[in-house]
Amino acid sequence: MTREGSIRAGDRTLTYLEAGDPDGPLVLHNHGGPSSRLEAELFDTAAKARGLRFVCADRPGIGGSDLQPGRTFESWTEDLLLLADSFGAQRFAVTGWSEGGPWALAAAAYLDPARLVNVMCIAGGNYGTFGPNWAAKYLSSVDALGGRLALHFHPGFTLMYELLGMSATHFADRYAKAITESACTADREVLADEKVLEAFLAAGRECFRHGADGLVADATMLYEAWPFDMTRVERPVHFWQGSADTLVPEVINKTVADRTPGAIWHPISGGGHFIALSHANDILALTANDLASTAS
Repeated sequence: MTREGSIRAGDRTLTYLEAGDPDGPLVLHNHGGPSSRLEAELFDTAAKARGLRFVCADRPGIGGSDLQPGRTFESWTEDLLLLADSFGAQRFAVTGWSEGGPWALAAAAYLDPARLVNVMCIAGGNYGTFGPNWAAKYLSSVDALGGRLALHFHPGFTLMYELLGMSATHFADRYAKAITESACTADREVLADEKVLEAFLAAGRECFRHGADGLVADATMLYEAWPFDMTRVERPVHFWQGSADTLVPEVINKTVADRTPGAIWHPISGGGHFIALSHANDILALTANDLASTAS
């Protein structure tokens, strides 16, 4: 049974969904995009199996969380600390899938390893790691165009996401078909589970509860040059990547991992973008192990 909640961050509300074991060590999950706190539903079974308290918060302007003008990568890590404090967690882990990957890496860069004891970046959309839209040459034509619009024609980028929101909220069948057709074989196998597909679609619809502004701000920051330097992150950071991922090609995250001193590379041969779900037990087993090791 998942549990809804919220906390105050200054004059803002942060809304979250809690899954897994309410008495277990804390994992703060960074959802993808378009997605929302409801993504936690997809990890409930694996989190329970590993005895983890799995919490996913809507980032500012997404789902039930208020917009935050001028938000930064560092300000989101401060929100993560507020969440950890609200759960009374002295030590915790952070995971990030797809568009959530960069936010997990920001946590690795900004937060004290004595508190943040495990970081998982799963098929991360790490497009600004080494400069504005640095990974464009590896992306699909649509995603590369998104980066160019984010950097050079923001009205066009906003329109792109408004149309995406319309599709996700009003034309679910068409939206689901487009995702499935763009996915690799491994991902289509994951999405063949109707419960998984419906939970994934619900998380996407919730992203646009108040329009596209929150997601536009979120995605723009991924394409811009990041304000933190992964080549100086020496603490352990786990990178998980499927070799057949058609949404975030393997070469992007292999390049980031190769240039991150603390990187631990976890390649999944034949795996797709949805390795976050197909390999959730393996990923969360490592997370649980690190949390248990630091607690003893």
